[in-house]
Amino acid sequence: MTTTSFLRSLSLILASVAGLAMTVATSPIHAQGVAVMVNGEPITNFDIDQRARLMGLSGKKASRQEVLDELINEKLKIKEGKKYGVDPSGVDIDSSYNAMGQRMRLTPEQLTKMLESKGIRPATLKGRIKAEIVWGSLVRGRFKDSLLVGEKAVRAAAGETGNAREGTSYEYRMRPIVLIVPRGSPSSVVDSRRREAEAMRSRVQSCDDAKQLFSTMQNTTIREIVIKTSADLPAALRELLDKTEIGHLTPPEVTRQGVEMVALCDRKTTTADTPREREIREKLYSQKFDARSKSYLEDLRKAAMIEYRQTR
Repeated sequence: MTTTSFLRSLSLILASVAGLAMTVATSPIHAQGVAVMVNGEPITNFDIDQRARLMGLSGKKASRQEVLDELINEKLKIKEGKKYGVDPSGVDIDSSYNAMGQRMRLTPEQLTKMLESKGIRPATLKGRIKAEIVWGSLVRGRFKDSLLVGEKAVRAAAGETGNAREGTSYEYRMRPIVLIVPRGSPSSVVDSRRREAEAMRSRVQSCDDAKQLFSTMQNTTIREIVIKTSADLPAALRELLDKTEIGHLTPPEVTRQGVEMVALCDRKTTTADTPREREIREKLYSQKFDARSKSYLEDLRKAAMIEYRQTR
């Protein structure tokens, strides 16, 4: 090879290397700076900044390591989920995102704007939601039997012995009724519908009466029979139903839909959990779930390849 051809070849090689270096330097992940590799998947400084902002919304300032640990755990959870076929769709994640907004009394658009005003991408919150959905399904699915809380454990925690129970559990059969009032209606319209409801109460002596009377009224909805136990209902509604005679209506209540009542079709004792027993059962289940979740995640971390690349 002549000196000229050698120099030409060297020039081409150097140009190629320079081009490759430029490509790496300008790639999105490189530009963001990879902080950690988890089983070959990167967590960037941008990811860390985003998650720190999101965690900050709760009022707690997390350390960089705490933020990193949460992101590492989520990578492991999602990968484990895929291993067992647990991979929520975008529709599932959006549904949970929208439900979160509703609990905050925000539309999905308002929730997105609120996050963006804090410098947080909606994808950051959706990433956390996805990991929670996956992990909850995984732990409940894989360890279903060991998470069950038996009657004996509930009774023991409640301090109950033998057949003696604290309180009585009832099963209620009822028909919800709504006298619809359009939003924004003046108070006179609301008062008029309330008077209608009160007048109907005196005429109803059974659930059949309620169905016949309210099904013919305009702008009124009478729903199908609903069956709930004491533990399924809020305390205020339980107390109201326990004071209502079977076949009669509860007092009218103004809600966002209009004026609502409940026709009590039947009430009978049941062996289902009392409200206190339900509370105890859920607490014991939560304790079991948390313990199993912790040990499962520890096992995943021990088996994972976690490589810290850089710190700031």
